[in-house]
Amino acid sequence: MSDALIDLPNLDATLFQQPDRQRLLTPPRASHAPRFLLLYGSLRERSYSRLAAEEAARILRALGGETRFFDPSGLPLVDDASEDHPKVRELRQLVQWAEGMVWSSPERHGAMSGLMKTQIDWIPLSVGAVRPTQGKTLAVMQVSGGSQSFNAVNQMRVLGRWMRMLTIPNQSSIAKAYQEFDEAGRMKPSPYYERIVDVMEELMKFTLLTRDAVPYLVDRYSERKESAEALAKRVNQSAL
Repeated sequence: MSDALIDLPNLDATLFQQPDRQRLLTPPRASHAPRFLLLYGSLRERSYSRLAAEEAARILRALGGETRFFDPSGLPLVDDASEDHPKVRELRQLVQWAEGMVWSSPERHGAMSGLMKTQIDWIPLSVGAVRPTQGKTLAVMQVSGGSQSFNAVNQMRVLGRWMRMLTIPNQSSIAKAYQEFDEAGRMKPSPYYERIVDVMEELMKFTLLTRDAVPYLVDRYSERKESAEALAKRVNQSAL
């Protein structure tokens, strides 16, 4: 036992591991296009959060990614339907498919929309032994009807952390969104558009950097210890 471990008597030395540089830095690399799920938080016919997400998807595809959207129309309130509801199953299947996500919400009453929160609330922290969001990348964006604000993106950051996602540092907040899109729903040239390009570039880079190392990145001492204790208990019971 090293001197450093002697000074940590509460640690189980058999389960405590120094970082494995090969597993962290040179894991086997996937060759398929990075997969991104985009969620938006408004059902309006001219939904600016959806239009912003569509611009983000175009950029991600130009960067070499594959994108899919979830249409939240018809998604029930949490606990108002079972997990077997078709829209809930669709959302959860898309989350499992994705390697990264974009959440785009309007700001309403100083917060993300209820529809955005409902979608996130339907995503479970675990499905059996699988954690659908753990270790996946996330970019957050918001649109506002008035001056620029960051309430919705800040809230979504908290949720991303709670879902154990890797939320990238950059983010997008579009003020007076009704002025930023043309008749066809395309975003006009502006610093707001350039910020979305920046955010999607960063999301792509973080996804390529981390996706192959996710199993190792999310491997935790506490969970190794819990698994070892459960195994020991099972073996002891079998011996009896």
